[in-house]
Amino acid sequence: MKKRITAIFLVLLMITGLCSCSKNSGLTKVDLTEVAHSIFYAPMYVAIEEGYFEDEGLDVNLVNGLGADKTMTAVLSGDADIGFMGSEASIYVYNEGAEDYVVNFAQLTQRAGNFLVSRDVNDTDFKWEDLKGKTVVGGRVGGMPEMVFEYILKKHNIDPKTDLTIIQNIDFGVTSQSFAAGTGDYTIEFEPSATGLELQNAGKVVASLGVESGMVPYTAYAAKASYIQKNPEVIQSFVNAIQKGMNYVQSHTPKEIAKVIAPQFKETELSTIEKIVTRYYEQDTWKDNLIFEEASFTLLQDILESSGELSKRVPYENLVDTTFATEAAK
Repeated sequence: MKKRITAIFLVLLMITGLCSCSKNSGLTKVDLTEVAHSIFYAPMYVAIEEGYFEDEGLDVNLVNGLGADKTMTAVLSGDADIGFMGSEASIYVYNEGAEDYVVNFAQLTQRAGNFLVSRDVNDTDFKWEDLKGKTVVGGRVGGMPEMVFEYILKKHNIDPKTDLTIIQNIDFGVTSQSFAAGTGDYTIEFEPSATGLELQNAGKVVASLGVESGMVPYTAYAAKASYIQKNPEVIQSFVNAIQKGMNYVQSHTPKEIAKVIAPQFKETELSTIEKIVTRYYEQDTWKDNLIFEEASFTLLQDILESSGELSKRVPYENLVDTTFATEAAK
């Protein structure tokens, strides 16, 4: 009797195993590394939570790269099929002479997604001139957060090198903790860190870098040229799914968007997620399509040049492929 029960149990296990395996059967696995895990990228999380990738035949494995430099390293090494980061990284790689360079095929955000946070929680009349003589927790040299910040400073006739002190040796993921512990008079933060500092009464958001810098191609999806050439169907399916996420964001309220992406931010209260989504929503953060326009690429290189990080300009057609985004937008 025991042998019979054991046999039946093993058969059930096998059936269960087959059922669980068949759940993702036929799906193509795609390893995606993101520059950071932020509500700033809401359309992508909508695509994940609404099952748009599965609808397109993809099983996407999302990994937080903790910075554009690390994300680019993952793509170049083959640890990631697709990287989601600032496109400046692709320009650096191209100018270094890489044969199998990285090509941008879809742009997600059209404004910077970070904010200037003051230590003065009562600061209600901030002016950019207030930064003179102060210390700001900034970003990595050559990274978009830092370059956009310096671009804005120069617009306000503030010299980034002489008029203030910018700290640039703190890891991307711990700047808010460092600020909360007492470092700096101001800090540049993405969400949910900026709002998190406000909730801790450790700081106050006084300016949006996205509003101040204008329409900047802040983050895009990219892959090695060889991967795109070998897997055009995968890239098209991926872009189709992201476009569906973008369509959702364009046609739903911040409250609805927040509810959908909440599982991606389990440590953040739903009300806080909604507040952050609203902040990004109102400043027109997300494009209604994923096409990386040449004018945006030119502005990006203007910013890099202004920061002294561009050795030479790169041809738009070499580093941007709009084929997939154009098809998805139809």
